[in-house]
Parts: sequence; C-alpha cells; structure tokens
Amino acid sequence: MVKLNKIYTRTGDDGTTGLGSGERRLKSDLRVEAYGTVDEANACIGMARLHTGKDHPAIDVMLSRIQNDLFDLGADLAVPDEGKPLDYEPLRIVAAQTERVERDIDLLNKQLQPLKSFVLNGGTPAAAALHLARTVARRAERVMVALAQGPAEHVNREALKYINRVSDFLFVAARAVNDNGNADVLWVPGKNR
Repeated sequence: MVKLNKIYTRTGDDGTTGLGSGERRLKSDLRVEAYGTVDEANACIGMARLHTGKDHPAIDVMLSRIQNDLFDLGADLAVPDEGKPLDYEPLRIVAAQTERVERDIDLLNKQLQPLKSFVLNGGTPAAAALHLARTVARRAERVMVALAQGPAEHVNREALKYINRVSDFLFVAARAVNDNGNADVLWVPGKNR
C-alpha cells in the first residue's frame, strides 16, 4: 500500500517527477501526461457522482468501480514495462476489468432508446457531467495511443482497451441518466443556418 506522510518533497521543483519504477521524467513527458489525463478523467467522474449517488445508485456503484480501476490504470502507466525483471509484481489492467465494464454497458444499453442522431452533451446535470468525463477519457486514450507509438515506450494493450471501454460506458451512462435516452439533446445538422 501507498503511505503518504508528507505531501511536498521538493523533488519536483526542477520540473521532473518520479515514475513508479523510480525513474525521473519531465512533468511534460508523454507518459506523465497519460496518467495525469487518466487522473483528470477520474476527477470528472467524481464530479459526475455528485449527481448520480442519490438518483442513480446502480450507475453510481459502476462509476465507483471505474474510479478505482482508473487508479489501477494510472499505476499501470506509471511503471513502464521495460522487459526487465522487477523486485515486485507491477499492477496492470487485466481483461476481467474490461469485461466487467462491457457487461455494465450491455446492461444499461438494453434500456436505452435507439439513437437517430448524434447526442449533444447535455440534458440532466448528471448526463452533462458524464459527457464531460467521457471527453476527458477519450483524451486520455489519445495520449496513451501516442505514448504507445514511441520507439522506447510500451503501453499495456489491455489498458488501451480498458480506457476505450470506459469512454463507451460514460456515453451509455450519460444516456441512461437522461431518462434512458428520452431526455437526450439531439444534434440537428444545419439547424441554425
């Protein structure tokens, strides 16, 4: 377990941060950007949960699990797999986590009205917050994909699947809290010409 007694260490004052492996990297490094964006998505989900806890308890439980998994994802990204043996087993996203999110998506999607247009980000406060979380999760995915393209970088393939599925879940959950799609705000192409 992590034990944090002191919040500031001054070691990052030079613009670097420590990865879980102990390696120092610039705070602008793509790997740091990836797990930082995952953390941002997690914070957005926390804000969304202010609107789901009372009115949508089943979705709130699903979001709680995802929040915990996103910390696992951050840990996965913070310890690069360099193909060398470590003194410990690093935490990695596994297929069971992705599969659980898929089951949650399928459960919620069964009750949704079919889409006839793209959905604008809005509707209820819970839906708007979930859409915001979705867009940040998509950005995290883009950063992770860019990181994986680096010649000396490795990103767990299951981690990429997981973050992709999380953004799908957030879209479906936003529709679910919008009265199962009945309160969705639909895009009308060219409406304001």
